[in-house]
Amino acid sequence: MSSGYIIAWVDVTDPQQYEEYKRWSSAAIQAHGAEICVRGGRVETLEGDWQPGRIVVLKFPSFQAARAFHDSPEYRRAREARTGAAVMRMICVEGL
Repeated sequence: MSSGYIIAWVDVTDPQQYEEYKRWSSAAIQAHGAEICVRGGRVETLEGDWQPGRIVVLKFPSFQAARAFHDSPEYRRAREARTGAAVMRMICVEGL
């Protein structure tokens, strides 16, 4: 079975409020058994004009498990806490 990945690019606009999102999203990540591959850290653009903010990569046992995490009540609470604190771009990708 292929793994599922959630990849997010985040532009944090209110760092103080974003801390609440991080607390709730961490709890949701733990509840859904995701592996955190990347969560913040140093970013360097190698090609193109991409201006990345905060990058997050989560690994799940399957694409369906990644979607279930995103659609879960636990993560919905995190999304509500994030309102007004960040611009989020997020994709779900099937991988190895």
